[in-house]
Amino acid sequence: MIQVRGARENNLADVSLDLPKRRLTVFTGVSGSGKSSLVFGTIAAESQRLINETYTAFIQSFMPSLGRPDVDALHNLSAAIVVDQERMGANSRSTVGTATDAYTMLRIVFSRLGTPHIGTSSAFSFNSAEGMCPRCEGLGQVSKIDTDQLVDRELSLREGAITVPNFAVDSWYWQVMADSGFYDPDKKLKDFTEQEWEDFLHKPATKVKSGKLNTTYEGLVTKVQRLFLAKDPESMQPHIRAFVDRAVVFADCPDCGGTRLSAAALSSTIDGVNIAQCSAMQISDLAEFTRTLDDPSVAPLLANLRHLLDSLVEIGLGYLSLDRTSSSLSGGEAQRVKMVRHLGSSLTDVTYVFDEPTVGLHPHDIQRMNDLLLRLRDKGNTVLVVEHKPEVIAIADHVVDLGPGAGTDGGRICYSGDVAGLRASGTLTGRHLEHRARLRDAVRTPVGQLSVTGATRHNLRDVAVDIPLGVLTVVTGVAGSGKSSLIHGYVADREGVVVADQSPIRGSRRSNPATYTGLLNPIRTAFAKANGVKPALFSANSEGACPNCNGLGLVYTDLAMMAGVASVCEKCEGKRFTAEVLTYTLRGKNISEVLAMPVAEAHTFFPSGQAHAILGRLTDVGLGYLRLGQPLNTLSGGERQRLKLAIHMAEKAAVYVLDEPTTGLHMADVDQLLGLLDRLVDDGNTVIVIEHHQAVMAHADWIVDLGPGAGHDGGRIVFTGTPAELVADGGTLTARHLREYVGAGA
Repeated sequence: MIQVRGARENNLADVSLDLPKRRLTVFTGVSGSGKSSLVFGTIAAESQRLINETYTAFIQSFMPSLGRPDVDALHNLSAAIVVDQERMGANSRSTVGTATDAYTMLRIVFSRLGTPHIGTSSAFSFNSAEGMCPRCEGLGQVSKIDTDQLVDRELSLREGAITVPNFAVDSWYWQVMADSGFYDPDKKLKDFTEQEWEDFLHKPATKVKSGKLNTTYEGLVTKVQRLFLAKDPESMQPHIRAFVDRAVVFADCPDCGGTRLSAAALSSTIDGVNIAQCSAMQISDLAEFTRTLDDPSVAPLLANLRHLLDSLVEIGLGYLSLDRTSSSLSGGEAQRVKMVRHLGSSLTDVTYVFDEPTVGLHPHDIQRMNDLLLRLRDKGNTVLVVEHKPEVIAIADHVVDLGPGAGTDGGRICYSGDVAGLRASGTLTGRHLEHRARLRDAVRTPVGQLSVTGATRHNLRDVAVDIPLGVLTVVTGVAGSGKSSLIHGYVADREGVVVADQSPIRGSRRSNPATYTGLLNPIRTAFAKANGVKPALFSANSEGACPNCNGLGLVYTDLAMMAGVASVCEKCEGKRFTAEVLTYTLRGKNISEVLAMPVAEAHTFFPSGQAHAILGRLTDVGLGYLRLGQPLNTLSGGERQRLKLAIHMAEKAAVYVLDEPTTGLHMADVDQLLGLLDRLVDDGNTVIVIEHHQAVMAHADWIVDLGPGAGHDGGRIVFTGTPAELVADGGTLTARHLREYVGAGA
């Protein structure tokens, strides 16, 4: 048994429990009940901290510092491997092939069997100097600047022809260009001679006189490349970033055709196929291709490569290709790619920790995921899974149910035991295991339609579909069938469409729900009014901030050789404000106490006005348990999506696009979400949801089902109509699973 004694991390209320080792344990409970605090914040965190402590002080100096979780004791821990949904690095050189080592194996095979023979395996690597295409340096893309986004050819320089930020008429950059003498600042750009145009755009750095000063002149494109394109886009100000997104066009490199590789690497083939063509194949097709190869010199390696590719197919990722960039994978896909790496591992007696491994999986694919979890367990590992889906709970050896509610109402063990016991336990999870949403008695009538025609992005096969307006539409289909390509590619960027997805929220460690939703303004104003002082005192980013920690509540200490440490600020005890600010109160609470409130409590504390309205929307989307001052970087993907949704609900939107809004939601919370979607539609909006959860499908007015399979077996519309029609006559995978689901609830 792994023994947990007295866990108090976040909202855990002095939790003690025993978890069986070498078994599959599923943790359930409503959002915010403390599952992640127990599994990730306590068990996995302590395991990783203890492993890090076995390294020398020198090695530890390069590792992140991990504070000890708030727990009395943890016994019999084994090494924990966390397989989470963090997107894989946004490095443009990382692909599915490099992340899984499949491409490394493929390179060795080509270096041995490819003809003509061109050298070692690094000659096939787009990340090494000998294998990369020299023009694009192994990135596969070259950037071109769209001149018409920089200038208006109808105007002269003096009339403001340059539209680049910081180049306004009379600005320093503008003066250098206007005074350069290479062209007339009063001449319209369209009338420039070829030489003037060349000097204006592309002239390399040249010494010139501007007024009385000696300075350096550069052509506009040359300067824009130096000023803006050499910088990391993440660090740019929003308006500059928007300009760069407009002005820079990425295109496949003309020399390598986007393959990233040198001409020599592309010339070497096996059975007429080069390595770039292998990388571009769907993984399921590549697995078939490797079966045709048979050469004793690489036999063991080929066996490993086949096994890896088969595992990717088995886990439901056969529709990806090895050249797909890692950054373009969804959270669920990234988690499954990481999972495959562990399946091939020879380690046993490891604790594997999974965070909702079914995210992004159609009911059809969940069965495969279950098989993988069981295989990891059967190798002699302890598998801990945080999950809400009844299909996964059903295969558990042991279930721990946390609750009974969220936030301060959670953090206790409601049940610990086998699945049969959970069903009979009467807890919220136990009661909802057999719960089924029913089909609507009557579907709403559309008020129009949003048409998509000729959609060909990624694997879409010239798709044409009409999405009804004024109703709740669910877009479904197996993972990789083309749902995101259709909706994000052809619907999301239209006028009046609001997208709430699970992507990270841009913000620093100072950002929290109060700052992000604009809630802090009415709160500061209320405090200022009640105490007759100015509002800036009540901002931890402004005058009221504790000077010792600059309003962060934590002090980060760099210990040179040893790992840096984050400790609670001694001056303000983590409250983030000066002692003077904390003397001001509003109805008996100071600003720090208000920011520590959960949303639901704050909603009653502010009974009217703007604050009440914002808090009401946060409660509506099921975030009543979040604390107002909780840092945004601690939120899960599902929580981030619901936070964005709450903000957008204040706008007068016409069409909402949601991407798997049930992520991280307990079966009981899904009902609340369905009620919220109904309200949005009944208020005159259109709601389009990409979703796999059968409860949401059953509740829809209209279903668009893509498939029939994934990758090149998908990309077609296999059904459009009402859920009742799908259940009655549908022959698709979705129809089969929805029929079982609705039948079980009948």
